[in-house]
Amino acid sequence: MTATVGRPAVRGHGDHLDRRPWAGSVREYDLVKELLYALIVVGLLTVGLAAVVGSPDEAPVTLRQWATTAPSDFVATATAELGGTSVTAQYGPPYNSTEGASQTLGPIDLQGLSGVRLPIDTAQDFVIGPLQTLPQAAAELAALNAASDKQRTDWTAAYSDALSKAPDGDPAKAAPGDYGPVPGLDNALLAMAQKGTLDSVLDGGTLAGMDHTRTVLFLGDGQYFKGLADSQHLTGGQWGMMNETGNYPGQSWLWLFSFWYQIPPFNGLSNADLVISGIMVLLTLVLMLLPFIPGLRSIPRFIPIHRLIWRDYYKRARNPHTAAAKPADGEGTTGMGRT
Repeated sequence: MTATVGRPAVRGHGDHLDRRPWAGSVREYDLVKELLYALIVVGLLTVGLAAVVGSPDEAPVTLRQWATTAPSDFVATATAELGGTSVTAQYGPPYNSTEGASQTLGPIDLQGLSGVRLPIDTAQDFVIGPLQTLPQAAAELAALNAASDKQRTDWTAAYSDALSKAPDGDPAKAAPGDYGPVPGLDNALLAMAQKGTLDSVLDGGTLAGMDHTRTVLFLGDGQYFKGLADSQHLTGGQWGMMNETGNYPGQSWLWLFSFWYQIPPFNGLSNADLVISGIMVLLTLVLMLLPFIPGLRSIPRFIPIHRLIWRDYYKRARNPHTAAAKPADGEGTTGMGRT
């Protein structure tokens, strides 16, 4: 498609420069050829750099790494999963139906509307189920299964309390008490994680391991994973939504979404996610409907900053005949595609 040079409109009362047809010179270029060249160059650079320096992302955190590096935190988290007191166990939809766990804004309960789509029983899915996959199941499983719900709760609560008071949270230094089969189950799960078998079990036992939901939730309930995020400035209070691991550029376009989490009162709200999402939806609608909102749509005319940025264009457009006869080098051109 070949572009034609437009003629300036006749100046008259109420005529606006930014509404006149383009009167400068025109160049042709092939959009398909340009796209093909860009794909080839970027593809070669990507493959070449990947072969030389590898992926810029850090290796994923595994349960084996956690159990080996911070075994005390692993045991404390496993105990919380057994007792149903972890963050995941009390999260609400889409993992469970914990009463009052959803974030609400007045009558609005978007989290509750989703329902329990990914049901997770932390005791069964994170501890009991994996231990049942061992060739020789832990002997403590029979005792746990035979106990009442109240007895299980008492055992896990007592052991969690003992671990919190032990030096460095070391299970070996926990005070003696009636903890039932809980310590034995925790130790068996710890050994399973340190051997690397727990990761594949929680990921569904598939070779591809594409579903890491349970692994990530289990990791997120402990302090080790949170400590790693904090050291990489990835938490909510550190603009983590727009940051990336290591020294690599993050998602800078999420600055506005992340901004609200840094200031009061939003950084202290229990339903901050819902409130901030509502604010962003409102701001997005204002941006989408800006051309139709009286007053706001006229801001560029009241504050013509664009005229300062494009001052060369407006200077030439005021005298189109001179600009067409002698265009500035590299200026006054526009690309028109050819198909």
